[in-house]
Amino acid sequence: MAHRSTRIALPLALLLAAPALAAEGHWQYGKGHGGPAHWKELSPEFATCGVGKHQSPIDIRNAKPEKLPELQFGYQVAAPKVVNNGHTIQVSVPPGSLLMVGDHTYELQQFHFHTPSEEAVQGKHAALVAHFVHKDAEGKLAVVAVLFDVGAESAALAPVFAKLPGEKGTDVFLEGSPLDPSSVLPAKRGYWEFEGSLTTPPCTEGVRWLVLREHAKISKAQLAAFKKLYPENARPLQPLNGRTIRASM
Repeated sequence: MAHRSTRIALPLALLLAAPALAAEGHWQYGKGHGGPAHWKELSPEFATCGVGKHQSPIDIRNAKPEKLPELQFGYQVAAPKVVNNGHTIQVSVPPGSLLMVGDHTYELQQFHFHTPSEEAVQGKHAALVAHFVHKDAEGKLAVVAVLFDVGAESAALAPVFAKLPGEKGTDVFLEGSPLDPSSVLPAKRGYWEFEGSLTTPPCTEGVRWLVLREHAKISKAQLAAFKKLYPENARPLQPLNGRTIRASM
């Protein structure tokens, strides 16, 4: 009798575990199962994707001008690791690159790309966006978003786009091709600031968003190289729900 119970219990345990195991690996972009409209259904951990009130990305409009602190970038030149994580291309940097916003310090963890830009400005998306993800000593996140238009080649990103890892789960070390992350940023550092979330599951809120107003440039060939791997990996725009968007003066 005990043997029979074990045979029944084991498949039941596997059935109960299956959704949780599948959720992490099966969220995706697009309109099908696993797409953004269904993220909230894939796992209890993803519930905020559906019920959160401060979700990202947003359409940036009607920003309120304020005297906001200057963004100070203390990024270090290093040879980063370029990773294809199955959802985007991520550039992981070694410790030591800092962002100072007033008296608050964050450390750069990585930056990655979305096409088209997840953020919109007055309803218009850019060709690409890079999200520079930072973390402070308490684990709170600040993301600097750099919008890209098609134009001149980005010399700063040339080593990255020349060696994009084509397979999910693979990575490339840019040894001999050191990268200064600050050189990816546009010259002017005026920005919009608002409270938001991660734009991928679990859509955690409490993220400080800092979107640079000036756009950077990438070439048509660089954009095509990324889109060959990820033709469209942007979450749809989310409701503002009364949040204030501030614009640095």
